Amino acid sequence: MRIKKSSIITTPDIVLIGAGIMSATLGVLLKKLNPAFTIAIFERLDRVTAESSDAWNNAGTGHSAFCELNYTPEKQDGSIDISKAIKIAESFEVSKEFWSYLVEDGIIESPDEFIRHIPHMSFVWGDTNVQYLKNRYESLTAHHLFEGMEYSENNEELKNWIPLVMNGRDASQQVAATKMELGTDVNFGSLTRAMFKYLESQEGVTLHLNHEVDDFQRGKGNWTLSVKDRETKNVSYVRSKFIFIGAGGGSLPLLEKSNIPEGKGFGGFPVSGQWLVCTNPDIIEKHQAKVYGKAAVGSPPMSVPHLDTRMIDGKKALLFGPYAGFSTKFLKNGSYLDLPLSIKLNNIKPMLAAGIHNIPLTKYLIDQVRQSPQDRLAALDDYVPGAKLEDWVLETAGQRVQVIKKDKDAGGVLEFGTEMVTAADGSLAALLGASPGASTSVSIMVELIHKCFPKEATSPEWQAKFRTLIPSFGKSLSKDAELASKTRNRTSVVLKLTESYLEEDVTA
Repeated sequence: MRIKKSSIITTPDIVLIGAGIMSATLGVLLKKLNPAFTIAIFERLDRVTAESSDAWNNAGTGHSAFCELNYTPEKQDGSIDISKAIKIAESFEVSKEFWSYLVEDGIIESPDEFIRHIPHMSFVWGDTNVQYLKNRYESLTAHHLFEGMEYSENNEELKNWIPLVMNGRDASQQVAATKMELGTDVNFGSLTRAMFKYLESQEGVTLHLNHEVDDFQRGKGNWTLSVKDRETKNVSYVRSKFIFIGAGGGSLPLLEKSNIPEGKGFGGFPVSGQWLVCTNPDIIEKHQAKVYGKAAVGSPPMSVPHLDTRMIDGKKALLFGPYAGFSTKFLKNGSYLDLPLSIKLNNIKPMLAAGIHNIPLTKYLIDQVRQSPQDRLAALDDYVPGAKLEDWVLETAGQRVQVIKKDKDAGGVLEFGTEMVTAADGSLAALLGASPGASTSVSIMVELIHKCFPKEATSPEWQAKFRTLIPSFGKSLSKDAELASKTRNRTSVVLKLTESYLEEDVTA
């Protein structure tokens, strides 16, 4: 990259690439930890949260492992591995702590702008699945983070829980469900916009929309970025000591351009999705829960079927899906050349190996793309007996890029989740992958800060500020039941999540 001497070079302390939930969270954390930081944010689209953080482009569940069965796999001996569920549940509680701080600090005027209480449920049918769900329930409720979870195989009780799912169902079908009352619906788009509104109001913070970072050059102790204005086509240069790449599906190509050794060998597998959105107000009003089922064999976790009550832009919505699909785009507003252009000499072996090991997934995606409206209706009928196609419309959901990484034994593996890649000197970090990223964004960004700002992060000043932002900081909510209970009680009151968590419990 050749830098023109006539070009103006700005020198912010921090550069955030991508205007989604991750950049917003990191930006607010860093500005609170050091108000003197100058921050420049670059977003290739004309508004913030236009990709994965948008309400229509993610599940909005507030992933806390209450209902997502893919977080609790069954072992060969029939026991349930709950380790991932515990980690995710704990991370979501940390996120709620930080969001509570945002409310108390006035950064967010009212919590119902972005988060609401709604039960989280898992629903299955058939002997094998019912036994699995019962084993899962018994395993999870042995841990305090899942205290209060209910289990039922009783049809009449389930009709009270989820009438839309149960009415019209064959009474002889064996079914079971779990319910966690302390579930949430999160509009991550609204949350992200509130954080960016705060950041824009702060001295030393600039947000540049329609600006695309297209190249990197590493210097001694800094990075120089080439940034193109997508409207004027003008190119400018930005120099900074720290770069965060939080561009969702666009993170992998940017990581490759940075050329850091730590980024070698990573590839991406894009998966697209669609929702069936209910248009009948009477049907929408009959459902008040997030009901997750079991994913089909070979399907990706983002394709776990769920019948999902949402609040989007102040209006109640009912969605079913997502139906998976395949596109070579890495972003919903990306290019069909994204996947082929991401293939490099250093990652072609892991990508080929991962492809060979995931042939059932490829077949599944091909079958999903070929689905007819009647095929999609048949899948919906499993959750809404007697559903009619005229009550639902098909809408495009978000685009996700699952991580492919090197593996000593397999050559390459496809992973579902998030992966943080950081330069050895901490000067650059990139977040790859997808779910449950947004829900666990606070824990991810706190970990990033400790990796990239190790001296400051361990200083008494920053440690004290962390405890202000996240009161449980430095302690384990998964190991300390009393602390977890008090934390949940407090955040439930601040975020107005449920009346059953009384304010007097907070001060007990």
